[in-house]
Amino acid sequence: MRNIKVKVYPSASKLKKKQQLAWKIAEIASDKAKLNEDAIDMVINRIIDNASVAIASFNRKPVISAREMALAHPRKNGSTVFGINSKKKFDCEWAAWANGTAVRELDFHDTFLAADYSHPGDNIPPILAVAQQKKLSGKDLIRGILTGYEVQVNLVKGICLHEHKIDHIAHLGPSVAAGLGSLLKLNTDTIYQSVQQALHTTVSTRQSRKGEISSWKAFAPAHAGKLAVEAVDRCMRGEGAPSPIYEGEDSVIAYVLGGPKAKYTVPLPNINEEKKAILETYTKEHSAEYQSQALIDLARSMNERVDNISRIKSVEIHTSHHTHYVIGTGAKDPQKMDPKASRETLDHSIMYIFAVALEDGKWHHVNSYTPSRANKKSTVELWRKIKTFEDRKWTKKYHDPDPNKKCFGGKVVIKMKDGSKIEDEISVADAHPAGNRPFVRSNYIDKFITLTNGIVDQKEADRFIKDVQRLRGMKPGELSKLNVQVKNKLFSKKKGRIGIF
Repeated sequence: MRNIKVKVYPSASKLKKKQQLAWKIAEIASDKAKLNEDAIDMVINRIIDNASVAIASFNRKPVISAREMALAHPRKNGSTVFGINSKKKFDCEWAAWANGTAVRELDFHDTFLAADYSHPGDNIPPILAVAQQKKLSGKDLIRGILTGYEVQVNLVKGICLHEHKIDHIAHLGPSVAAGLGSLLKLNTDTIYQSVQQALHTTVSTRQSRKGEISSWKAFAPAHAGKLAVEAVDRCMRGEGAPSPIYEGEDSVIAYVLGGPKAKYTVPLPNINEEKKAILETYTKEHSAEYQSQALIDLARSMNERVDNISRIKSVEIHTSHHTHYVIGTGAKDPQKMDPKASRETLDHSIMYIFAVALEDGKWHHVNSYTPSRANKKSTVELWRKIKTFEDRKWTKKYHDPDPNKKCFGGKVVIKMKDGSKIEDEISVADAHPAGNRPFVRSNYIDKFITLTNGIVDQKEADRFIKDVQRLRGMKPGELSKLNVQVKNKLFSKKKGRIGIF
C-alpha cells in the first residue's frame, strides 16, 4: 500500500495530472492486478447479500417508486431489475437506480466504518447493471466490484465527510466510476475524468440522515450510482470534468470539506497490487444502522438477566463519538425519541433499537419497526430512560487503524430501581469477522433464504444460489442470471402515483 498526500493547490501551481488523487485512483482502476481468491469469494457473498435485502424490500414504497421509474425505460439489450422476469431488460442507469434503492431500503447490507462511514455494497448495483448491458463476463464483474470496494474503503479511511455535514455518497460516486472503469477496461485518462465528474455531481449534505429521515436515505446511493454511470458514459465519449476535483483552488476539499489548508492522507494499493479491501468490510445480521449491530447482540444477551423491564430506572450506553452523535442522544434529534417517527428514523435511533432488542430479546427486520411495536407503552417508557455517552476509550477503538482491533460496540449500564446494576460490554457484532459468529458463505445463504421466504419460489431461490456461486466462470451474456424473480402474485398490478415517466 502507499499513502497519498492530498491538499489544496492554487491554480497558478498547475498541479500535474499524475500528482492528483483522481489520477492515482484511475491508475489502480486501469491496472492489471491479479484477482485475490478470498476477495472473489467475498464478492459472491455480497452479491447474495444484496439480493437478499433487495427482494425483502420488493414491495416497500420507495422501492416500488424507483422500480416503476426504471420500468418506464425498457431496452432490448439492457439490464435486469430485481424481482422482475430476467427476460425483461431496461436501461442500465435506471436498473442501477431501481436496484440500488432496493438494496439500500432496509439498511441491511454491508458496511465499512473508519474516518467516515459507508455501505460499499452500494457499488454492486450500478456495476452489475452496466456489466449486464455490455454483456460482460463474471470475471469482468468481479474485477469491477473489487475496484469499487477498494476505492470506497480507502477514501473512507482517509477523508471524513460527515464532520463537514456531507453525505457519504460523495465517496460512492468516485468508487462506482472507478469500478466501471475496471469493468470496461477503460484507459487511465478516461477513468480519471470519470472519477472527477462522478464526485462533482454526487456531493450533497447530511440532512438526508438528520432529523426526520425520509425515503431519500434509500434513494441517495442509488442516485450516486446512476450519476456515476452517466459520468462514465460522457467521459467515454471524450468529455472532461472539473479538474483537479480534490486539490483545486475552488475544489471539494477547499470549499466543501476541510478548507484551503486541509491535508488528507488516502491509502491506495500500489499499481498491480491485489485489491483486497472488500475483506475489511462486514455485513449486517440485523436491519439497522451498523453501529447498532453489536448493541443489538448485547441487548439480546442482557435480556436474560433483566427479569422485569418495568423495574429499570435508567440505561446508559457508553460508546464511541460517532455512535453517540449520529444515532445516540448526542445527535439531539427529538425524532429519535418519537414513537411516530418513520422507519428510516427509527433505524438510526440506538435508544429505540436497544429498547426493543432488550425487551424482546430478538430483532426482526419488519416486526421490530411496526407502528404498533414503536408505540407499545412499555417500550416507550424504556426508550425514554436510555441515554448515550461518548467514551474516549470506545472512540479510540472505533478509529483504530488495525481492522482486527477496530471496535463498534460499547458498554451498557442498566440501573435498577432497587439500586442494583447490570453491566456488560461488547466490542463487535456477533456476525463481524472478529465476532462470536463471523458470517461465512452458509450464513449469507441462510440470510437469503430467510429474507426471501414466501417471496421467491424455492426453485428460483435454489437456481440463484447455484448460479451466483459459479460467478468466476460465468460467460459474457450470462450475468442476467444474478437477478432474482419474485412470485407473480406479489408483483403489484396497482401502480403508485404517476410521475413524469
